[in-house]
Amino acid sequence: MATTAEYKIGPFTYPRGWFMIADSDELEGKPLALRFFGKDLVLYRGESGRVVLMDAYCPHMKTHLAANSSSYVVHDGSHIEGDNIRCPYHAWRFGPDGICNEIPYFDGRIPAAARIKTYRAEERYGAIFTWHDPEEREPDYDLPALPQWDDPSYVRWTFDRLGVMKCHPQEIVDNIADLTHLGPVHGSTVEYYENEFRAHVAVQRQGGGHRTLVTNNAMLETGTWYTGPGVLMSRVTGLFEAMMFIAHTPVDDGVVKAWHALLVKSPSDSPTEEDVAAARAYQETSRLAFAQDFDIWTNKAPCFNVLQLPTDGPFGKARIWYSQFYRPRSEAEAILARVEGIHPVRGMPPAPEAARTAVPA
Repeated sequence: MATTAEYKIGPFTYPRGWFMIADSDELEGKPLALRFFGKDLVLYRGESGRVVLMDAYCPHMKTHLAANSSSYVVHDGSHIEGDNIRCPYHAWRFGPDGICNEIPYFDGRIPAAARIKTYRAEERYGAIFTWHDPEEREPDYDLPALPQWDDPSYVRWTFDRLGVMKCHPQEIVDNIADLTHLGPVHGSTVEYYENEFRAHVAVQRQGGGHRTLVTNNAMLETGTWYTGPGVLMSRVTGLFEAMMFIAHTPVDDGVVKAWHALLVKSPSDSPTEEDVAAARAYQETSRLAFAQDFDIWTNKAPCFNVLQLPTDGPFGKARIWYSQFYRPRSEAEAILARVEGIHPVRGMPPAPEAARTAVPA
């Protein structure tokens, strides 16, 4: 396990950006204990449906708000009350703004210090995201749009919870610029390939044969893009038209948690049971393909300096692009000036224009 400082990415330990922290199905009537960005956190859904994210410990006696199953606060159903949460130790109640609004055994003025830091939490396409920023400023870009989520012909995904991996996210983001792993790891026969970097988006476009995700020597084409440092989507055409989703979020320095999902277009305007079964099977095939990357990352040593070949893919450009999220926003323009644009790879045809316009990044 290597740290951000060892990669020399920038002064911030954790990057700025939108990150997935849970899938919606995990919030079933009780608060969820989480750990991300080196901090213990609590996520819960209020009775109104609002999702709330805050630091984990009550300011009274530092009790974890979620990590309890035996207190009568939990047994009596008052752990979540309206959009509030109660501490399981002394039943202090905190609102979604993190401010204590009731101490059941005290009717005096509640101390001003009785508050917990809260964080932005947004729910999109079956997932919960938070905005993390070491400079504590408002988001400077939005989560990616996914119009297919509301298209009734698509089978909505359920998330594959891939768990925690001792790997710095730099190693994962390197994949966006890695042309030459596609054959050995995934069985691809790449016919065109290019990368593009612009603002907070990094794009990979490639097409060719694939031993897993297509049949009968058909073409698999993917337009894949990061929106910020931790949320990846990919438009996939081949056996099915689909949208792949992969997210990784720092847990601690050099440790990440990851998810995978696939939104699959069915041949019917309203998917049948058979369509849903086929979509679930295709998602599992996609998960297995991604697991090939996971297997590499889990068992490799940290790569602080890539022994770069001109036919590998633009690792250096990708790392420069990625570094903007570990540095003050004031430095982003100068960083991007070094990398923005389309970057083909020596010996490989670039993407056709149709592939460029297919990625709504």
